[in-house]
Amino acid sequence: MGRAGQESRAFWRHPRFADLSLLAARFTRHRYALHTHPTYVVALVTEGAERLRVGRQRILAPAGSLILVNPEEPHDGEAGVEAGWAYRTCYPTLALMQSVAEEIGLPRPPLFAAPLVADEEVARAFAGAHWAAAGSDALEAETAMLLALRLLLRRHANGVMPGDVPAAGGARGRVALYREAIEASLTEEPALAVLAALAGVTRFQVIRDFRRELGLAPGAYLRGRRLHRAATLMARGEPLAQVAQEAGFADQSHLTRAFVAAHGVTPGAWRRAMRQN
Repeated sequence: MGRAGQESRAFWRHPRFADLSLLAARFTRHRYALHTHPTYVVALVTEGAERLRVGRQRILAPAGSLILVNPEEPHDGEAGVEAGWAYRTCYPTLALMQSVAEEIGLPRPPLFAAPLVADEEVARAFAGAHWAAAGSDALEAETAMLLALRLLLRRHANGVMPGDVPAAGGARGRVALYREAIEASLTEEPALAVLAALAGVTRFQVIRDFRRELGLAPGAYLRGRRLHRAATLMARGEPLAQVAQEAGFADQSHLTRAFVAAHGVTPGAWRRAMRQN
């Protein structure tokens, strides 16, 4: 695992899939805050172990295991052993995964029911695809990634979200109202009482609705939406100080802390990767 306390991270875009980003990292002290991504997360732990929550499940992912997270599924992460962990991660978009699923005849949206799997063949394929994505042969990188994703979906996608149960008491409809209100004013701090009034419920019901439907507290959901807005603005090339203001962060430092806690890399590193050809 290298010297005690040593951390490293590299973040880049796939040479053939413009919207597929990748991360290779080694962490000992870093802790991911509970967050979501609009993409899938596929991660192979290569050394040590990571302790994390995915959805409502808490798991320990040792070396050789694959971590699978569906879009918008809450997850965090920290060292599972004293020496920390190293892993290789990619963030396939829904469009990419759906296209692979359609080509192999999967009838449903490709969703993972288990957040942790031990599959040596898939792990080898994914490791090879990840290494190829850092090389200079774009055709090799495309081929390796498509084959790895095909094998992963065939083995482990079943179209069912973990813990996917019918909403109770209209919670899903109420959460839709909360989300619409938050999205309309990301730069503001919505009071629970305001959200409660929209749906005609108590503030405590708002909290329960968020936890039941999204697995997040209202504040964590708001932070995630602000980070998504920030990523969109950064992709357009806006200055980071302006991004922070428009996305609802107090300042650029606040944006940086929140972004690193959720993505493991700084906004600057993320933006440089997104600008790669």
